[in-house]
Amino acid sequence: MLFVGDDWAEGHHDIEIMDAGGRALVKVRLPEGVEGIGRLHGLIAERVGPDADPEQVLIGIETDRGPWVAALVAAGYRVFVVNPRQTYRFRERFSPSGAKSDAADAHVLADMVRTDSHQLRPVAGDSELAEVIKLLARAHQSLIWDRQRLVARLRAQLRDFYPAALAAFGEELAATEALDLLSQAPDPDKAVKLSLAKITVALRHAGRRKIDERARKIQDGLRSEQLRLPTAVQQAYATTVRSLVAMIVTTVEQIDYLERELTERFQEHPASAIYLSQPGIGVVLGSRVLGEFGDAPDRYAGPKARKNYAGTSPVTIASEPVTIFV
Repeated sequence: MLFVGDDWAEGHHDIEIMDAGGRALVKVRLPEGVEGIGRLHGLIAERVGPDADPEQVLIGIETDRGPWVAALVAAGYRVFVVNPRQTYRFRERFSPSGAKSDAADAHVLADMVRTDSHQLRPVAGDSELAEVIKLLARAHQSLIWDRQRLVARLRAQLRDFYPAALAAFGEELAATEALDLLSQAPDPDKAVKLSLAKITVALRHAGRRKIDERARKIQDGLRSEQLRLPTAVQQAYATTVRSLVAMIVTTVEQIDYLERELTERFQEHPASAIYLSQPGIGVVLGSRVLGEFGDAPDRYAGPKARKNYAGTSPVTIASEPVTIFV
């Protein structure tokens, strides 16, 4: 048996190969890509022999995606994904100070798969479609987080120089009509001149109901009295508002695009109907759950194992009774 710790970075991998007794056999830094993976295969083959079963090689790495991981799985090695927080805790066994280096982390990862592989999650086992769904679901979620950050920045800018816009749109600052009208009137001067007809068109384009009532409310909010900044400063703020609105609009378009792709792939999976049958789960949430749990049939022993992996199992803390003498 060989145990390999792989501490990866953007351009290289720090590798340590360890035997069953915990003795380091190889410590090396390999480049990313074909050359690096070829050298790693060679180093492993020299120590297990050409006729050995690849499953005798256990590899610990802190990621479960990318061509390097795919190459390790394709070679038949047993690859385990290690959460960086697990690595951090395990590192304290070797260095109480918490000192960190790439080579030291490779050693930690190798020792983890040597002693605790039964506690780690194997990478291999999911279908190609499940991997596609996971990647799309993660990208979709990341864009939603990006949109939220951009909207928060837009709100902060408006609060500093254009509070009338916040009064007009309230919590619906990311709504289609709000972004449309802010692109037309990114400052208080233009907002005062914004006609009821233009507001109505924006609401109709966004598919809103009670358009007349909403239009008057928005116009009243945009024309409400507020303190003003000097003209030049106000124009600088307006420029940043235009930029943020454009980025939010583009992000929303890409979220919609990814959601369509995600829906199509999710519906192709044979287990999609099972996830959609659960209360409160739609296509997006179902895709995230399927992607993160995977579809390997033998990965989880039962419902409790799934709860443990998801972190939803109750955590009990038992303590010995303490007797107090008075």
